[in-house]
Amino acid sequence: MNDFAGSGIACRRGERLVFANLDFHIAAGRLLTLVGPNGSGKSSLLRLMAALAEPEAGVITWSATPIADDPDAHRARLHYVGHLDAVKPILTVAENLRFHAALRGTAPDDGRLAAALDAFGLAPLADLPGRFLSQGQRRRTALARLLVSPAPLWLLDEPTLGLDADAQTRLAEILKRHLAAGGLAAVATHSPLGLGESTALELGRPR
Repeated sequence: MNDFAGSGIACRRGERLVFANLDFHIAAGRLLTLVGPNGSGKSSLLRLMAALAEPEAGVITWSATPIADDPDAHRARLHYVGHLDAVKPILTVAENLRFHAALRGTAPDDGRLAAALDAFGLAPLADLPGRFLSQGQRRRTALARLLVSPAPLWLLDEPTLGLDADAQTRLAEILKRHLAAGGLAAVATHSPLGLGESTALELGRPR
């Protein structure tokens, strides 16, 4: 079973120590929610989890193996959705999803692509170029990448930002299915996700 953990993690931005001596653990089928005020390091921790930056101290492991041993292999096993939606304005919604799947070395079949579009209510917008999308539509397009290529670990930074109530409900159901299938997720959020039991890691508190 997959297992994702960090021990004694410290993060520094410039001269500022954002957090130190931080531990986390996510088992298969479990959700870790990152909570805390702005500037407490939620986004920074997600970037460390995604091997997009290296911790000042400590070690992050996947199934007991440090991710620093092979960061490319680690990035291949995860989806990271940050604040920026990274929707290419010249590509249609469907083309954006195919493009990002190709970056991960996969080519989604028509069935998987159609399912991803339908899951986030994007099917009517499939042929619409990204430059015509609203903020919420761009966010849904970014989140639909979760479904066009498989990855056991999802790292989501404020995923409900810009989503209406219907889209938030869709996201909650998709997360539930991911966890029920043995997936893992870490989500930084200010809003309840409506997923029931989860483990919360509060940042910005003295340790």
